[in-house]
Amino acid sequence: MQDRATFADAFNLYLYGGEQVIKPEQLRPLDTTAIALPYGEDGKSVPVQKLRDVLKMVTAMTDDHAAYLILGIENQSQLHYAMPVRNMLYDSLQYSAQVDEIAKSHRNEKDKAETSEEFLSGFYRTDKLLPVITLTILWSGDRWTAPRSLFEMLSIQDGSLMKYMSDYKLNVLSPAELSDAELGKLTTELELAFKGVKYSNDADGLNELVHNDKRFTSVSKSTAIFYNKVLGTDIDVESEPEKEGYDVCKAIDVLMERSETKGRDEGINKGIIDTLAGLVKDGILSLAEAAKRANMTVSEFEDKTGLRA
Repeated sequence: MQDRATFADAFNLYLYGGEQVIKPEQLRPLDTTAIALPYGEDGKSVPVQKLRDVLKMVTAMTDDHAAYLILGIENQSQLHYAMPVRNMLYDSLQYSAQVDEIAKSHRNEKDKAETSEEFLSGFYRTDKLLPVITLTILWSGDRWTAPRSLFEMLSIQDGSLMKYMSDYKLNVLSPAELSDAELGKLTTELELAFKGVKYSNDADGLNELVHNDKRFTSVSKSTAIFYNKVLGTDIDVESEPEKEGYDVCKAIDVLMERSETKGRDEGINKGIIDTLAGLVKDGILSLAEAAKRANMTVSEFEDKTGLRA
């Protein structure tokens, strides 16, 4: 997601329905570190460093107007049930950093404050902050069933009180929740990555996907590495590092074959263990003898069968 074209592709899909509003060349990386200052038990301020995954600034043109935005991506390999609070902290730290930077700029430029309030806050009446949008991407074949807002995490749902509290909405891209048509609006190989994630829990769907799309026969090195890491394929990207295209189809075929073989072996092993367990129940074999024939320790055999000495 550090790649500018891929980063822009993700946000164009989420923010603009696939319209190419954010251009890769408009993006520039920002420092992903931030400092929080929570109070310790003794009342002293304890600095805590928070590290974001990817953070970039963009100038997007909408309706002939320039929209300056700070965009962040948080990658999740699995659900995170406190994600609204986590991202809210990241965004708050970014806004706080902007306020500090603006105040510092006024001091350096020796801008004269018009009022005592402006002087004390360091943030003038005409100053504005850049919007911060954080997008969480779920890199698994599951739907996002964790909270999508701060309010969903609260212990109370009293409307009379909640109207005085500010909610925080979580922005989530979960491939499992998107149709193939929606994913088709992506313009980079992020589409192939997302589709692979979407069908990662559906072997038949994944097999059909890669064999019905010729693009999977020649993917980039980064996409090949992605499939190796996330889907467990074994595409050789080391022996031919300068190769232009890698074949995901063949890798999926090998993966499917291994899965079928493993399934057959596990089925055979289960049949053997069930037979040995039956012989133990009938008093024909001792538990120790049955475990030995199954190439297991007695405790392993007990755990597998539920039998006890």
